[in-house]
Amino acid sequence: MKKLVLLLVSVFTLQFASADNDKPITVEQLPAVAQQFVKKHFASEKVAFAKEDSELFDTSYEVMFANGDKVEFNKKGEWTDIKCKHSQVPAAVVPQAIQKFVTDRYPDAKIISLEKDRYSYEVKLNNRWEIKFDTKFNVIDMDSDD
Repeated sequence: MKKLVLLLVSVFTLQFASADNDKPITVEQLPAVAQQFVKKHFASEKVAFAKEDSELFDTSYEVMFANGDKVEFNKKGEWTDIKCKHSQVPAAVVPQAIQKFVTDRYPDAKIISLEKDRYSYEVKLNNRWEIKFDTKFNVIDMDSDD
């Protein structure tokens, strides 16, 4: 029992010691998939900084642009979060079903944030609506930030 407790304490200590290991990197140090994404969808934007966040069992990347836009990537270089403060998420990145839903219901709205994980997509519009979709693009939640 003492060994198990010691092992758990060691794991938690290691986790906290390795937490928040942000390291500035260049765009060229991003995974190739992330580099291609930045070049294709944010070619006209100037990169303000890029960083790598290493945790015990995972690594993620973040690219911040001079205009305030930000893209986060997983360890494979696949985007997980796109936030556009002064523009909109590039249309080519938005799944067609989500784009159609937004265009049909909110024709004047722009998608300013798009987040995805294994189970869902979350969209934020400039009219302050937040819409959550499952992986089959069915709406599973909506909320207005009023």
